Amino acid sequence: MANITRLPALPLITNDPYFSIWCCADTPTGDVTRHWAGQRKRLSGILTVDGAQHHYLGKTGRKKAEFLGSQVTPTSTSFTFGADGVEMLLKFTSPLLLKDLDVMSTPITFIDFEFKAVDGKEHQVALDFTLFDDICYEGEQAPEMMGDVYTQHGLNVGYMGQKRQAILCHTGDHITIDWGYAYLAAKEGIEFMPTVAALRANPTFTVGAAPVAYNLLAGYDDVASINYFGFLAPAWYARNGKQFTEALYEFADRHDELIKACEEMDEEVLSSARKVGGDEYAFVCAAAYRQTIAAHKLIADREGNPIFLSKECDSNGCIGTVDVSYPSIPLYLIYNPELVKGMCRPVLKFAHMPCWDYDFAPHDVGRYPYATGQVYALRNRIATHQGQVFPPAYLYPAGSDLYDFTKQMPVEECGNMLIMLAAIYRACGDISLAEENMDLLDKWVNYLEEFGEDPGEQLCTDDFAGHMARNVNLSAKAINGIASYALIKKALGDEKAYETYMEKARQTAKRWLERAQVGDHTALTFDGNGWSMKYNLVWDILFGLDLLPKDFYAKEIAYYLSIQNKYGLPMDSRSDYTKSDWIAWCAAMAPNQESACKLLNPLADYLRESPDRVPFSDWYYTTTGNHLSFVNRTVQGGLFMPMLRKHWGK
Repeated sequence: MANITRLPALPLITNDPYFSIWCCADTPTGDVTRHWAGQRKRLSGILTVDGAQHHYLGKTGRKKAEFLGSQVTPTSTSFTFGADGVEMLLKFTSPLLLKDLDVMSTPITFIDFEFKAVDGKEHQVALDFTLFDDICYEGEQAPEMMGDVYTQHGLNVGYMGQKRQAILCHTGDHITIDWGYAYLAAKEGIEFMPTVAALRANPTFTVGAAPVAYNLLAGYDDVASINYFGFLAPAWYARNGKQFTEALYEFADRHDELIKACEEMDEEVLSSARKVGGDEYAFVCAAAYRQTIAAHKLIADREGNPIFLSKECDSNGCIGTVDVSYPSIPLYLIYNPELVKGMCRPVLKFAHMPCWDYDFAPHDVGRYPYATGQVYALRNRIATHQGQVFPPAYLYPAGSDLYDFTKQMPVEECGNMLIMLAAIYRACGDISLAEENMDLLDKWVNYLEEFGEDPGEQLCTDDFAGHMARNVNLSAKAINGIASYALIKKALGDEKAYETYMEKARQTAKRWLERAQVGDHTALTFDGNGWSMKYNLVWDILFGLDLLPKDFYAKEIAYYLSIQNKYGLPMDSRSDYTKSDWIAWCAAMAPNQESACKLLNPLADYLRESPDRVPFSDWYYTTTGNHLSFVNRTVQGGLFMPMLRKHWGK
């Protein structure tokens, strides 16, 4: 390996919001490995060549193996090391295959080693790879642990977990799992070390010029993944009763097949990205792919439908947040629209419950891993603190006055839901989910008609920037939401309703342009002040609506290019910080590939040069590359929007 892929943090094990371990340093020995939220989740490795030890993973005081290079693809992270005439390749592969939901939802990562002598000699090699107990608990204080090793199905299986198990015992944001069992498995060389409560692989080899391979599987059985409105649901792969160990044996048997499938997925994603934005954009997509998927959990509801629940990482820990799903959908619309349906189903389910007696869409359906009713804007009488479990809001009757209206996002979420449901139909031709919920869609489009053209003082998805009245970009979302409703009506065969609502969208868009235009750009608010990215307009292009003239987009993008900074286009005129996903949405509106690349390329520079060692942040300063907050978030699926435009352009 001749090069080093530099990211703010390198993904190692990335399966779901809890089973997530990262390298947050320039080299694998520069720091202890960590959860995306920063807590210590230790992986450690020592390579012994002819009796001499060389440290290759984690942070200790031992002599380090020579670090030769690294590479990141959508599904894997690889490192190459040298030590006393032996070269070792270490590769972490999380098979997040969007087209195979059973594989994607199984919390197992392949950890593959390959050794070869590079000095023409033969060497005695001993490998040590250790997974420590802190993966199994939250906080710094270790509880009583247990573990063991047994052999079955030709596999040496080690597991460990707390002696006291409290399944689904908390909710929160910067919090890690505090229940379940970690696994490490291989054909040979696995032990549980009770003195330090760790699982260790310790095989030995004779290594010459011919490569010698050793394959490990690391997994985590959370037993129950989500409280879904009172149903304690396991991960999707276990929906029909499959045990975690069965999945472990299956992955071991299918190792070569799944690794090949991951390589094919890598090539598919990267080649598509290069056609849109060249090598720089492909680099950005490789950095985003695993992160956005692994910040979700896929389960089945009681009826067996896929439910794809995001965790609002590094924000407030909400589960199934509508305005987090909305920016993330481009990746899933390309590779498996069923997952976008899985994002919408829990929101539609909650919106039908008596406790949600509003005529607009909810913001979320709980706090991870409890999907038991919206927690955003919940009144203090039943609010809880970090780590505590919210009460079952979904069981409250109508009229319970659970929420503070002033903290809601009505226009935002109504627009998001209508656009997502129309996008599902555009992606796969299935209108059934919208059809089944037309009573809600009717209310939501009416809300957009009444309040969307010139929104009052409302929050939008960029709520970190605070309330803002007369938000021009939020109005653009409302227009596209109304047009999306029209498309849904057309798909259902109601041509009259289609024409009515599409004409409303056209006329509102015409007035929008007249009031938003300020010289060579559009304003931040309808009083003519400031400017902002108009990322919500991308659906006008992707749906082929022709609400605004093509020369408008050329003019708007030209303005963006004239004001962007070293690490990208600021979100709006209030600050020089940005949102990476919205930059990509703007790039998808660009009139040509050259302009799109000029918007996208600074994202690659940010990844290579940001001084902050955190998983790919979507909220950072465009002048310094420092992140403000927001790491490991699902919204980075939005970085695939330029690919979606090309994909749908076919």
